[in-house]
Amino acid sequence: MADQYAHSGEDKRPAGTPVIRWEEPPEGPVVVLLDQTRLPAEEVELVCTDAPALVEAIRSLSVRGAPLLGIAGAYGVALAAARGFDMDEAAAALEGARPTAVNLSVGVRRAASAYRSALAAEGDLGAAAAAALAAARAVHREDAEASGRMAEHGLALLDELLPGGGHRILTHCNTGALVSGGEGTAFAVALRAHRAGRLRRLWVDETRPLLQGARLTAYEAARSGMAYTLLTDNAAGSLFAAGEVDAVLVGADRIAADGSVANKVGSYPLAVLARYHHVPFIVVAPLTTVDPGTPDGAAIEVEQRPGYEVTEVTAPHLPVTGAGGGVPVAPLGTQAYNPAFDVTPPELVTAVVTEEGVVSPVTAEALAELCARAGGVTTSQ
Repeated sequence: MADQYAHSGEDKRPAGTPVIRWEEPPEGPVVVLLDQTRLPAEEVELVCTDAPALVEAIRSLSVRGAPLLGIAGAYGVALAAARGFDMDEAAAALEGARPTAVNLSVGVRRAASAYRSALAAEGDLGAAAAAALAAARAVHREDAEASGRMAEHGLALLDELLPGGGHRILTHCNTGALVSGGEGTAFAVALRAHRAGRLRRLWVDETRPLLQGARLTAYEAARSGMAYTLLTDNAAGSLFAAGEVDAVLVGADRIAADGSVANKVGSYPLAVLARYHHVPFIVVAPLTTVDPGTPDGAAIEVEQRPGYEVTEVTAPHLPVTGAGGGVPVAPLGTQAYNPAFDVTPPELVTAVVTEEGVVSPVTAEALAELCARAGGVTTSQ
C-alpha cells in the first residue's frame, strides 16, 4: 500500500514557504506537501514516500493547480528513482493522475527524460536518480521565476487597459502561491497590483463544487492583507451589471494551439459575461500550459469528478454521513454533472499573459510565435 501520512505543524506556515518540498530524512527521501483539502481550517502536511502516494494526493486535490502539478509530477519521478522503484511505471501513473492539466505531463516527462539520458550516458542508477531530481528542482525554480515575470507583464497590461489604477478584479478558483513554485499566476497579478497600491477590490468567486475560491483564494488574500470580497458563483452576473468589475483574471490548466482555454468550471460563463459587459477577460498562465499538440478546445479532455462533490459538502470537524465522506445536501441517489473544467474559446479571451509576454488578440499564429520565440516550449520537454 502507498505510504502517505499527515502531520500538523504547531506554527503557522510562514508566507512564501513553498507548498511542496523535497526532503531527505534518514529513512529515505520524501516529497512533503501542504494538504490543500484541509485549508483554511488547519495547515497539515502530507509526507509522500512513493509515487502511488503522490498520485493519490493529486487525485484527491491535496496538491492541485496546473503549475504545481508539473512540479509535483517531476518530484514524483525523482522520488521513484531515488527509492529504487520502476521509474517508467511511476511516470505513467503520475501522468495519468489527472487528464486536463498539461503541466503535469510536462513535469513528469522532463524528469523522466533526464533520468533516461543520464542512465544511457553513465549506466548508473544513482546518477540517473540524481539527474531526475536536478530536473525536478529546475522545474520548481523555473516556475517560481515565471510567476514573477507573469505578475509584471499582467500588471503592465492592466495599467494599459485600465489607466489610473483602482482596479476591481474578479477571479475564479485559486491561482496563488498554493498552485505555484512562486506567488502564482492570475492571483500573482492581483497581488502585484495590491503591493503597487493599484488594487481597489479583489472579487473572489467561491468556485463550486469544491469552494477553492472560498477556501483557498480568500485564505491567500487575507494573509496578504488584500481588500477582497467573496461571492457565490451565480452572483457574478449582478456584479457585472452593477459596473463593479474592471477585469477578470483567471488561470488555465491547458491552452490549446488555437488559444482555447481549459480552466476550472465556471470560467466560460465569466468570459461570456465579460464580453457582454465590455470587460477584459485575461488568462494568466506559464508557457508550459500551452499545448501545441492539442489543436483546439474540442480536443481537450475534460476531467469528470465524482458526483458526491456536488451532492455533499465537506468541512473539518463535521460528522460524516455521506458516501463521499461529507454531509448530504441532495436526496440519496441524486445524479450530478460535475466536470472539473470548461473551455473558453479564444475569441472571448482578451489576452493570454505568460512569463515571456502577452498574446493579444489570441490566435494560433500569435501563440505559436510566442512559443517559438521562447525556445519552442512544448509538452514533450
